Amino acid sequence: MEGQREDVQDTCVRFHAAIELIGPRWTGAILRAVLTGHHRYGQIKAAVPGVSDTMLSQRLKTLEEQGVLERQVITTSPVQVEYHATAKGRDLEPVLDAVRSWSHKWIQLPS
Repeated sequence: MEGQREDVQDTCVRFHAAIELIGPRWTGAILRAVLTGHHRYGQIKAAVPGVSDTMLSQRLKTLEEQGVLERQVITTSPVQVEYHATAKGRDLEPVLDAVRSWSHKWIQLPS
């Protein structure tokens, strides 16, 4: 019984950490934008209506710190910055697709 309890506790800790990573407002939409080919800041912002510059910058920084996205600086004139999903980030794609499918079935658009 003790070993089973530890397994459940470990699973809960991991699950909670995963939900906290992708759960904050805007994060899922930002990830989806990057995963669907929007790599530059302006493209991501355009793909996520309503997100402020401050919030987008914070979320991108957090996702980079967590190893979900990587920031690439392209040394052109002017300098360009792109965000790309890491392997860890790409592994979230089926999760986000499942949430999108679920939302189309169960979440109604506001009137």
